[in-house]
Amino acid sequence: MTISKEPQPALSRRSVVAAAGVVSLAAALAACGDGDDGGYGGDGGDSGDGKNTDDSTPAAEQTPGEAAGGAAGAALAKTSEIPVGGGKIFKKEGVVVTQPTKGEFKAFSNRCTHKQCPVTSVEGGTINCPCHGSKFSIADGSVKASPAPKPLPAAEISVDGDSIKLA
Repeated sequence: MTISKEPQPALSRRSVVAAAGVVSLAAALAACGDGDDGGYGGDGGDSGDGKNTDDSTPAAEQTPGEAAGGAAGAALAKTSEIPVGGGKIFKKEGVVVTQPTKGEFKAFSNRCTHKQCPVTSVEGGTINCPCHGSKFSIADGSVKASPAPKPLPAAEISVDGDSIKLA
């Protein structure tokens, strides 16, 4: 066995710093997710108990209603599909529709204000983000449990008879 005594080229400081930056960026992106809900998806149906999820995939970086199929005037649901004291998530359209009290319908962005993770459930009077535990009021989108720094942005909907539409 022969061992070479030739000097090996040293890594430059720039190469080491650049590699560390790439690794850090990759780790950060993996932690925040790429729109995949990481297995937190639901059954896509309304169980009638105020707990509801939807497995369609949201379009990243869009405001509520801008995602494909989320055009203004698009029908989201029948009023009977939104449980009193609960709500339903429409990932494709980027909104959560709630019914805090009978006949009162509200809508909010489906993206948590902490790290923009999609919310995945509505239960116990809150809209819930699985990523870091933030919870938002179904009545006004206000923060009920941090780390979310601000309320969910309101989305515009209209109720026409028994139909709920994006405004």
